[in-house]
Amino acid sequence: MSELTLTVMRLGFLAVLWLFVIVAVQVIRSDLFGTRVTQRGSRREAPRQQAAARQTPPPQQQQRQQGSGSRGRRGAPTKLVVSEGTLTGTTVALQGQTITLGRAHDSTIVLDDDYASSRHARIYPDRDGQWIVEDLGSTNGTYLDRTRLTTPTPVPLGAPIRIGKTVIELRK
Repeated sequence: MSELTLTVMRLGFLAVLWLFVIVAVQVIRSDLFGTRVTQRGSRREAPRQQAAARQTPPPQQQQRQQGSGSRGRRGAPTKLVVSEGTLTGTTVALQGQTITLGRAHDSTIVLDDDYASSRHARIYPDRDGQWIVEDLGSTNGTYLDRTRLTTPTPVPLGAPIRIGKTVIELRK
């Protein structure tokens, strides 16, 4: 092998080694300090919230849509409300989509809570129109009305869902 080929191979190996070290340090850093949590009430969020409000149909159209499916039944929850924790007062409209809870940036509700996992829990509708809460293998657990969840469980209207210091409820 020529001297040039050997030098290029050495430099390539050194670059791969440093890349491995940098990635390992980043993983250890994120495990020690967690992920960075952004505030939901920031100015950057305002355009997204305005766009979501524009996409919401007028009340008459919503009633027509609800009347045709099982999700429009009487007594069914229409919103998810954070009643305790750093996000107290935050409300998410229930429109049949899955709601994820955790510290990850792509969660529907980003929890700034030391006791929450990155992907802590999810709340989703079943075929009967009931809402189900499921713990996603979190370390500290998800509690429904003081009972730790081990399986996906239907959520009654107004029952507290506790994740660390955060309490969430389904409401009309």
